[in-house]
Amino acid sequence: MREIPVARPLVGEEEVEAVARVMRSGMLAQGSVVTEFESRFADYCGAAHAVGVNSGTAALHTALLAAGVGPGDSVVVPAFTFFATASAVSICGATPLFADVDPETFNIDPESVKDLIRPDTRAVIGVHLFGQPFDIGAVREVCEDREIVLIEDAAQAHGAEYHGRRAGSLADIGCFSFYPTKNMTTGEGGMVTTDDDALAEKIRLLINHGQSRKYLHTVIGYNYRMTNIAAAIGLVQFGRLEEFNKRRIHNARYLDHHLAGTGLATPCVAPGVRHVYHQYVVKVPGDYVLSRDAFMSALADRGIGTAVHYPIPVNRQPVYENTHASCPVSDDLAASVVSLPVHPAVTDEDLAYIRDTVRGLP
Repeated sequence: MREIPVARPLVGEEEVEAVARVMRSGMLAQGSVVTEFESRFADYCGAAHAVGVNSGTAALHTALLAAGVGPGDSVVVPAFTFFATASAVSICGATPLFADVDPETFNIDPESVKDLIRPDTRAVIGVHLFGQPFDIGAVREVCEDREIVLIEDAAQAHGAEYHGRRAGSLADIGCFSFYPTKNMTTGEGGMVTTDDDALAEKIRLLINHGQSRKYLHTVIGYNYRMTNIAAAIGLVQFGRLEEFNKRRIHNARYLDHHLAGTGLATPCVAPGVRHVYHQYVVKVPGDYVLSRDAFMSALADRGIGTAVHYPIPVNRQPVYENTHASCPVSDDLAASVVSLPVHPAVTDEDLAYIRDTVRGLP
């Protein structure tokens, strides 16, 4: 039986050799390889600065700290996202305010953001969920009117575009993850992008124990540095990012076409954006021939991997239940979405197998 996992990192001998070169050099921690990766990534995004860190969560945390977020502040985040978008706010001692999302794009709803803004709101984090940029224009308008910092959580959106501009250059600060299943990987790692010189300088200070120079600590910082080992993997992966993204888009378009008429709701792509399909997420409506669990089980029986991103909205997580936030669209999505394989290792034969399997249900 064919086996098609829902996610699969694509790494090979080129990455192995890049790591080996770093290992042979003896310069394993942060160094010139990180600097090269940062420079190339900043150029690609169209940002003035890129700062390598050791995870996407570290990217969010330092972005918030650099923006001045701390105790007594609030930050608006979407309810339908990965937990780290909100937990990074809490780590700063601030309060996350949970916005609902658009039922078609699954991205943060600008009207919900507007309704949540308080006098203590210091920042808004919008997530380019599953690889599709959120409505930057509408959310930016809300933020600029109130002098609120806008942060783009681009953890799933390497190479995504909004009206011709790439993720990472669309807000005051951009945050990326290089976790193994992302559109490109460094094993673990992240990147913070910005056009603001002062913010970039503060971020570099924060990720390196607050050192303005060796052994001179001017603020309390963290050990969030990216290593040369991670950057070596990242440089190889970066060279293949467009190839990977084009394959994801090809696979998604195939599924869009061939799953039409099955009763599943295929992804909606907003006008003027380039969706890079970190995940290909369909909705299983209540009148579908199978329940979501039965649908996933049927595909699993035929070797097709699936997943639910995300089964519990963040505002429903036990640590945030006392917020009493109401996000009905997020609740509905958590109960109905399923991710199907779309990663670059999915072949045309795999796509045909997925097509035939889904169209042959129940």
